[in-house]
Amino acid sequence: MKLLAAFLVTALVAGCGDGSRYDRGDSGVVTRFSTGPISRACLSSDRKARNSRLCGCIQTVANQSLSGSDQRKASRFFSNPQRAHDTWMSQSASDDAFWERYKVFAARSEMSCRGY
Repeated sequence: MKLLAAFLVTALVAGCGDGSRYDRGDSGVVTRFSTGPISRACLSSDRKARNSRLCGCIQTVANQSLSGSDQRKASRFFSNPQRAHDTWMSQSASDDAFWERYKVFAARSEMSCRGY
């Protein structure tokens, strides 16, 4: 169980950008990178894979997938993976609903931010 929670947090961190920056990749598609609680937590994490493009991409997905309060809650997982595990194992209906939204966000982040 801890492994799953750690994996989700790692996938998010492996996937974090900065501000209102844009990137034109090899495909010519312009991608906007955002800042916010997820991006800041990602950039301040100790993960090797973190960089402003990755963290900004994850924040962009968070802006599309999570409310502000969900983002603040999820941002705490970067510095405390145990909190993710505790939320996942919680018996409360609100934590269960949050975890379902978080799983969708994590999957979207992994797909959208691969390669950053």
